[in-house]
Amino acid sequence: MKLIIQIPCFNEEHALPDTLRDLPREIPGIDAVEWLVIDDGSTDRTVEVARAGGVDHVVRLTNNRGLAAGFQAGLDACLKLGADVIVNTDADNQYVGGDIPKLLAPILEGRADMVIGDRETDRIEHFSPVKKLLQRWGSAVVRRASDTRVADTTSGFRAYNREAALQIQVVSKFTYTLESIIQAGKMLVAVDHVPISTNPKTRESRLFPSTAAYVRRNGVSIFRIYALYEPLRLFLAAAMFTAAIGAVIWARFFWFVIQGDSGGHVQSLILGSTLFIVAVQFVALGVVGDILAGSRVLQQRILERVRRVELHLGVEPSHYEPGARPTGHEPTTGAQAGRATGKTEDREALKL
Repeated sequence: MKLIIQIPCFNEEHALPDTLRDLPREIPGIDAVEWLVIDDGSTDRTVEVARAGGVDHVVRLTNNRGLAAGFQAGLDACLKLGADVIVNTDADNQYVGGDIPKLLAPILEGRADMVIGDRETDRIEHFSPVKKLLQRWGSAVVRRASDTRVADTTSGFRAYNREAALQIQVVSKFTYTLESIIQAGKMLVAVDHVPISTNPKTRESRLFPSTAAYVRRNGVSIFRIYALYEPLRLFLAAAMFTAAIGAVIWARFFWFVIQGDSGGHVQSLILGSTLFIVAVQFVALGVVGDILAGSRVLQQRILERVRRVELHLGVEPSHYEPGARPTGHEPTTGAQAGRATGKTEDREALKL
């Protein structure tokens, strides 16, 4: 069984060496452990530092495309390099490399396809009370949308088996953490979580320059993802809320009519009617969104099949460069494995 640990990076030349030193090279139950760095258009020496640290593979994007795009590019490369299991970690050494066996345990035991590391954010000292509260609220919303029990939905320390990685197709431009969990839950991927530890904070987050930015970006992401995967539920709730307000306003108007004082209250009738029309429009948006959600599921299944065909044909990873593996111990790529499989099949066909 082959494990590839992928590390999305953007200008991480200073933090990356500590992260690499903490990663394991041997894990019980795993035959081969390889490292892959996704360079998201860095302008510093991230790639040179990665190679000096012994990274086996490099995916070098030509410009900065964001964390979600880097994560997706890494998954694609890991699959084409023949990974049976993929672990994603951050380049800032936030996560403890020694916890990787904990992440892998549910997968190796056949209990899960995707495992999230739970940082137990209430215990993280450098998280402010506001951020801890937002973490709990955000995770609760994602759990409801995904029908999972993941405690720490924003954790980037996670493991995927081959089948789960094949099904993940992140479309968000900002972050992969929330969408991939919701997508996994909707695609009936078995999701689990395990408690992990974290290293001391080394620098401020580059994703969230302030608490206000954290609230704004994560709030928008959660709403967008929820609308993408649960449009009918979201818009029906909006319709019921709007219709309830309209009903109260109508009740006020009819109360005055019963009292014989309808004059001067026509605006209540107009406002109530307008809100009722808005509620009907929300229902229509929910129905249309639900139809589009069904189409998206079909598109995801098509993309999954395309991935499987690419793996069978041995298509090389995009933007791929070899790492710094010592001569004589070159890793076998998925493309090479695919070609070897094809040759074997051709020989068997000739025998027949």
